[in-house]
Amino acid sequence: MLLCIDVGNTETKLGAFDASGTIVGTWRVTTARRRTADEYGVLFAAFFSAARFSIGDIEAIVVSSVVPVVDRPLREGCEKYFGVEPTLFTAATQRSIVVRTDRPTEVGSDLIAGAIGAVTFVGAPSIVVNYGTATTFGAIDGDGAYLGVAIATGLQVSLDALVGRTAKLPQVALVAPGSPIGRDTVTAIQAGLVYGAVGATEEMVRRIRALIGESARVIASGGMAGVVAAETSAIERVEPHLVLHGLRTDYLGAPKAG
Repeated sequence: MLLCIDVGNTETKLGAFDASGTIVGTWRVTTARRRTADEYGVLFAAFFSAARFSIGDIEAIVVSSVVPVVDRPLREGCEKYFGVEPTLFTAATQRSIVVRTDRPTEVGSDLIAGAIGAVTFVGAPSIVVNYGTATTFGAIDGDGAYLGVAIATGLQVSLDALVGRTAKLPQVALVAPGSPIGRDTVTAIQAGLVYGAVGATEEMVRRIRALIGESARVIASGGMAGVVAAETSAIERVEPHLVLHGLRTDYLGAPKAG
């Protein structure tokens, strides 16, 4: 099996793929900047035991990380407990997509992996939206090249900032309240954040399509993707493990697009 690991600012996602490319196990943990190699080992063992997998089944590991401080203990944990030296996926080392930004090697590895996954699932041109710590809108042109990204504040971050800077506003569940007009504090916050995200998504998709082509497909990922997608036709497909699929595609040596 191939284990793909996506280290994000808030969460670390893991996915195990079998030889056919089927994702047979996924896990999420909080990204802890002081976690040791042995703590990673305990997590690995617990995950695989619960899923009835053998750690020895892992033949290769590929890691995308946007949190450099965890890279060393994570690598050491992989080597110690899986007996596998992980491959680090970066914009500079990936082999699957041409990056046409001003500084191609500086693009976040998660953005590039998501773009590779997007081309795999919906082709090019395409727009890949990720609703995570940040909300990102990546653009892939008709040649399959990554052109760049727009970055906005993520929904949970927006909620945390709103609650943290006001005396009486509560934390609420980030779900669509059914009406853009809130009739109490909870639904008012939900309406503003969720429908605001829907409006931002529709406008960003419109503007990006005007540049890369009206035929651009839109695929979304991230924790809030399903909530936003349920409220707009702008998103055509939700793929919760898009980055993990992109990591697998690149590791297996997909030919470059563009």
